[in-house]
Amino acid sequence: MKTDNTTYKLKAEIKPRKADQHHVLQLACEPLPIVRIALIGLGTRGSLAVNRLMNIEGAQIAALCDIKDENLRNAQNHLKKHHQTPAAEYIVADDWRRACENPDIDLIYICTDWLSHVPIAVYAMEHGKHVAIEVPAALTVDECWQLVDTAERTRRHCMMLENCCYDFFELNTLNMIRQGLFGEVMHAEGAYLHDLRSLNFPPREDTRKGMNRQKFSREHTGNLYPTHGLGPVCMAMKIHRDDKMNYLVSMSTKQQGITDYAGKVYGHNSPEVRQTYKLGDMNTTLIRTENEKTIMIQHNISNPRPYSRIHSVTGTRGYFEKYPLPKIAIEPDTNNFLTKKALNVLMKKYEHPFIKQYGKQAKKVSGSRALDFIMDSRLIYCLRNGLPLDMDVYDAAEWSCLTELTELSVTNGSCPVEIPDFTRGDWKKY
Repeated sequence: MKTDNTTYKLKAEIKPRKADQHHVLQLACEPLPIVRIALIGLGTRGSLAVNRLMNIEGAQIAALCDIKDENLRNAQNHLKKHHQTPAAEYIVADDWRRACENPDIDLIYICTDWLSHVPIAVYAMEHGKHVAIEVPAALTVDECWQLVDTAERTRRHCMMLENCCYDFFELNTLNMIRQGLFGEVMHAEGAYLHDLRSLNFPPREDTRKGMNRQKFSREHTGNLYPTHGLGPVCMAMKIHRDDKMNYLVSMSTKQQGITDYAGKVYGHNSPEVRQTYKLGDMNTTLIRTENEKTIMIQHNISNPRPYSRIHSVTGTRGYFEKYPLPKIAIEPDTNNFLTKKALNVLMKKYEHPFIKQYGKQAKKVSGSRALDFIMDSRLIYCLRNGLPLDMDVYDAAEWSCLTELTELSVTNGSCPVEIPDFTRGDWKKY
């Protein structure tokens, strides 16, 4: 970033595209009748992915990689229980490189710690593999450019696994937007508001949990986890498809310390677990787009409030919000929300094709996390049929870059910060 007082205080630098690169908007690759997958990282998210993927037609779990033998054993036992062929194993800390080099692998599915996402993804694409990365895809603007440049050079898919784009309300209202029910979308709001104090600030004997969020909450300000709220509203506003995010302004509350949190909340009354924790802050970010529309994104994981992603959209003909309860108001009566019965009728009428195709099986396999199954099913379907993915590398970069850019804005007096155009202007062509 560099200073330019005539426009924004912090102006984005757009990296020139090299001769061996070409944009990957609407990228379509050769069809893969069977998608052979290497799962890298078998913790909570990785182990859940094993269960989903082995229930998807055309997906084959061909390799498993983790630094813990116990995680490998559990995954292999899960495959065996469901009469699946045992997968190749990689266990040494850097064995993920061997998995990426394996010629019998098509897709590297990354569920490791945040800091390793980009190195693994870049190495995998350089070895001819498609990549799916758990959120966040990257932590800095430079890492976002690494993903974009590598995808453009290798012409491999690089998708961030932003499951919130595949939740039922998000998909159905997206279908309504596409069919013009809300008119032109003018403003949208998203968030990640989740009381995670029990994960981020545990008793000493449980400090292994939540270390990514714990570390970042302690050392950083801004929005450190923007994609759950931002992804679905960017889809609603067709970001880098018909519009782009230009700049943001971000502000955060102070970080508040709290003493004896473990003892008061968890009932650990012994002196050795009484200590002072530094809680994270509440962040609010405003974004302005090329087409003069606005987005508000919030983040807070350190205060007592019910879970919410907000997910609201204001259009010229109507409005909807998901939390605390799904509500829709449409013309001619936009002063009142639809009754529950009318809402259910509307949701059924505009049921998204993905839900019609995968919804029933998704609930059976993944229960309350049916959105994950729909996401994976679409990924595999597109790879098998040589189709562009629903979310591309530019989505991964645009949504993830807010982690660094919001902190830049906050630490520079909530100044405007320009958001890079990772398509380098090519979004206008589509």
